[in-house]
Amino acid sequence: MKKIKKGDDVIVTTGRDNGKRGTVLRLVADTHVVVEGVNKVKKHERPNPMKNTQGGIVDKEMPLPVSNVALFNPATKKADRVGIKVVDGGKRVRYFKSNGEVIDV
Repeated sequence: MKKIKKGDDVIVTTGRDNGKRGTVLRLVADTHVVVEGVNKVKKHERPNPMKNTQGGIVDKEMPLPVSNVALFNPATKKADRVGIKVVDGGKRVRYFKSNGEVIDV
C-alpha cells in the first residue's frame, strides 16, 4: 500500500516550492508525484496538427519526488507523517502518526 495516493492533499516540504499545498494529480513510477500548481516550468512545445495543439511556451507541472511531499492533516492544519495499520478484518488503512486518525476507511 502506498502512503500517498492520487487525489490526496499534500504539502511540499523541501525545494523551491517549500510550503505550497496542492492535490496529487498522478503518480509517476512509484517514486515521483505530480502535484497541482507545484513545480511549474516553462516548456517549449512544437505544434502538432494531429493533436490539434498550438506550439509555443507553455506552463507545465513536473514530477516531484515522493520524499519531498507530506500529507496534509486537516485536523492540525500541518503536514503529517503517514503510517499503515491493519484493522479488524485484515484490511490495511492509512493513518496520521500525530493523532492516529484514519485517512481512508
